[in-house]
Amino acid sequence: MSTLWTPDGERPIRRGGEQPAAAPAPEPAAPSDAELEAELAEVRDQLARTPAEVVVANHAYGLWQLAALHLSLEAPQLDQARTAIDAFAALVEGMQGRLGEAEGQLVGALEQLRLAYVEIARAGQAPPAGG
Repeated sequence: MSTLWTPDGERPIRRGGEQPAAAPAPEPAAPSDAELEAELAEVRDQLARTPAEVVVANHAYGLWQLAALHLSLEAPQLDQARTAIDAFAALVEGMQGRLGEAEGQLVGALEQLRLAYVEIARAGQAPPAGG
């Protein structure tokens, strides 16, 4: 019987085209507590070096994405979208002048979301065609 080398080791090759099932890949070793602590410390250091306005803007973009998701569903979830839009607006309008370079984009994104919400809400209230 012939064998074939694979990253998981030697595998026998059967004649007649039938191949043995590959052995499952070994589970990767779980990181140790020390490795996890070191990784967490690095993430904390990186976050501490990042200006707070950048982190806040990133969270605002997440709220924008959440609102857009609820508006884009085949059956839009207007209540959920409104909650996300209101939270997004609270950040953008409540932090006016403090969001750095992203502020202009965030203000524009808020306007776009509000317009989309109104258009979608109106479309859902339109009477059926021909009736």
